[in-house]
Amino acid sequence: MSASTTNTTELTFLEKNVTVSPLVLLSVVDHYNRVSKDSKKRVVGVILGDNSTNTIKVTNSYAIPFEEDEKNPGVWFLDHNFIDSMGEMFKKINAKEKLIGWYHSGPKLKPSDLKINDVFRRYTANPLLLIVDVHPREVGIPTDAYFAVDDIKNDGSAAEKTFVHVPSLIEAEEAEEIGVEHLLRDIRDPAAGNLSLKVTQTYQSLLGLHQKLREIANYLDKVYARKLPMNHTILGKLQNVFNLLPNLVQPSGAATGDGGSNNELAQAFTVKSNDELMVVYISTLVRAIIAFHDLIENKLENKKLNEKQTLDSEPSLLEDKMEIAVE
Repeated sequence: MSASTTNTTELTFLEKNVTVSPLVLLSVVDHYNRVSKDSKKRVVGVILGDNSTNTIKVTNSYAIPFEEDEKNPGVWFLDHNFIDSMGEMFKKINAKEKLIGWYHSGPKLKPSDLKINDVFRRYTANPLLLIVDVHPREVGIPTDAYFAVDDIKNDGSAAEKTFVHVPSLIEAEEAEEIGVEHLLRDIRDPAAGNLSLKVTQTYQSLLGLHQKLREIANYLDKVYARKLPMNHTILGKLQNVFNLLPNLVQPSGAATGDGGSNNELAQAFTVKSNDELMVVYISTLVRAIIAFHDLIENKLENKKLNEKQTLDSEPSLLEDKMEIAVE
């Protein structure tokens, strides 16, 4: 087992959060579709933004020429001159956006990532590695952010670099939110109402929550089975999560000793759930009654229409009979 020790600068970076602009995701997907679509190759590029605050903002990116041997991951090529020339041009457009790291289309870490990360140390002290999953997924965020830190072994062996995951999320500026909203209006199904969209979003959020809970359960099972080493930092964070969950089982009288069985919080949740389910039940009944009413109205209209057609056809039948009688 190893004890990871990092310097002060690396620790400050590990405490930060990463926000990725949707423009970066679009640029990476476009880069992949132009260069490596329908292949197992990955694409590499530079990410620009600001890392001077507690939140690292990734606001822009550009592609760079990159090649690697599929059979030998240690053989790869990265164009340094292209990075320098593109960086100078981007400074003329927006000097506030600085080179803060690099990206690749992954979808996971590769053996050569540490060596490539060392190359980007020429441009920034602690480069951020952003892995963007270019293949569409139904649940979860398609980005993973990493920082390279020193891992010092307890056995006295030489220190090695390793990647540490930092939390990331997708965050758009006001102008980007307006643009995305207009795009969604164009591609949204006009037959779907706001309620169906909210239900779909809630369902996807629950799927994401279920996936995360399943990953936590798998991790705890592996730790319990001694397939993974125990990490007290992760277990401490999980314990904090469990402590924040409301206790809906413990009766309120247990703490006071009066033997009561009514928990105010549990009762509030139950009443709220019953009220919401009652609204759903009444809405379903009203919907069914309206459907039956429309069905009866439709049958009555069809009956009147058939009677009218029958009356209209009777004079013609009488005329035909009279003509036959005259003949």
